[in-house]
Amino acid sequence: MEKEILISDDEYETRCAVLEAGVVTEIYIERKAATQTLGNLYKGRVENVLPGMQVAFVDIGLDRHAFLHISDLKYESVSEGEIENGNGRSARNAVVVDLKAKQPNQSRGGRGFPFLISDLISKKQELLVQVGKEPIGTKGARVTSNITLPGRYVVYMPNSSNIGVSRRIESPAERDRLRDMAKTIKADVEGGFIIRTAAEGLSEDEFAAEIRYLIGQWKQTCDRAKRKSAPSLISGDLSFTNRIVRDMLTKEVKQLLIDSKTGYEEVLDYVSSVMPDLEPRVSLYKDNTTLFDAYGVERALKDALSEKIWLKCGGHIIIQQTEAMVSIDVNTGRFVGKSDPDNTILSANLEAVEEVVRQIQLRDLGGIIVVDFIDMEDASHRKQVFKLLQEALRKDRARTNILHFSDLGLVEMTRQRTRPSLATLLMEDCPYCDGHGTVLSIETVVIQLLRAIKLAHHQTRQSELRVMANDYVVSHIKSEMANKLRELRRTLKLNLTLESDADLHLEDYRIFVGKGKELFLD
Repeated sequence: MEKEILISDDEYETRCAVLEAGVVTEIYIERKAATQTLGNLYKGRVENVLPGMQVAFVDIGLDRHAFLHISDLKYESVSEGEIENGNGRSARNAVVVDLKAKQPNQSRGGRGFPFLISDLISKKQELLVQVGKEPIGTKGARVTSNITLPGRYVVYMPNSSNIGVSRRIESPAERDRLRDMAKTIKADVEGGFIIRTAAEGLSEDEFAAEIRYLIGQWKQTCDRAKRKSAPSLISGDLSFTNRIVRDMLTKEVKQLLIDSKTGYEEVLDYVSSVMPDLEPRVSLYKDNTTLFDAYGVERALKDALSEKIWLKCGGHIIIQQTEAMVSIDVNTGRFVGKSDPDNTILSANLEAVEEVVRQIQLRDLGGIIVVDFIDMEDASHRKQVFKLLQEALRKDRARTNILHFSDLGLVEMTRQRTRPSLATLLMEDCPYCDGHGTVLSIETVVIQLLRAIKLAHHQTRQSELRVMANDYVVSHIKSEMANKLRELRRTLKLNLTLESDADLHLEDYRIFVGKGKELFLD
């Protein structure tokens, strides 16, 4: 299926949307003011070790200490003073356990771990760790010492000896070819590899070249870590736009459109050096209609923040996100069918499957997800729905684990969560209902208002505008975004007046031409 990638970049946010057959399937947002940590490498200092929970807390220089579980801790067992990995070579950057001093005991660590975490690391010890999950809510980042260095075609794992191949490469012959190629190269280097989807059809020279580059990058990282003291950032990932290009721009992508000239030049520079054959597919968007409006992304973004999603058949799904899990309820709604009730229910459930998976990806839902399909008495119907759900989830870039229908007719799954969901990023607890619902965050409203001011000026060509907004919104603009406001006035040559109105809803604002009529923007 042909894909399109849209990147909208302004002074407030960089937003990316992925479309399949014209339908928005994924949305990613990175705010310019926020500190991005996912994938970054840090030299951290262990501040606390809790063997009862098999976790440690590591200071990596962020506001909150990072969380390190024993399952994310790379260690090598030695008995004769020889440290070896799976290839018989010395294993650097690994936590070493002397089995003579610490005898492993299956019951000692619990849950399949022969050690307590306190046997492996101690307070004030320094570790090289990588952020695997960004801070979410009140929780700090989750880190791992199993380092991964992602490239265009290969993910290099310096502390591993495994070779994996992307499940999206469907041809068994191609999977075997790539695996054999990796084994040949692996005979001369340390570490393991995960072969990415983009490597399909790749020559051995291109494959080896990227591995050499990643190994060089790892050596530079180790040298930098030796020179720096903890806590400190050792290396950061690529910029947001270049990460999108590296991870998503494949031969399946028909075009990549970006509406920022600076961003376009950055992407073009990266593409021309890494994947020059795909350079013609990168274009600068120049139309007057905003990029996300032209392709229906703004509408999809609003839908992705609502609880109820209507299906074409007349049924609907309800998505409710809590701290513990996400519940998705499928209902027939207005759909009554044309045949017997069993087939009506089956049709509604089959249509719901595609939308459920699309919404999971679109909203970037993670953790435990429970789907309550409409009850089906026929076992063959349940099998049909489950098979379609499995097939749809194979396209998901995040790792998922799905269980069969339970006795209660529920489908349970887990989905990899590495960053806050779309709703968590764009919304906050509603101050009007004591946190039982949500409204757009003040920062989101302010960004929308500043964009609306630019649009009002563009449509009317008036230099004198008057804006009325909620007290909190006006206060946030004047205190937190004063520089952006001054820049807006300067670049558009605007005589802009801000007025606060406590009676206006937090999400509402009004724009007037001078002291005259109110503008109603499209």
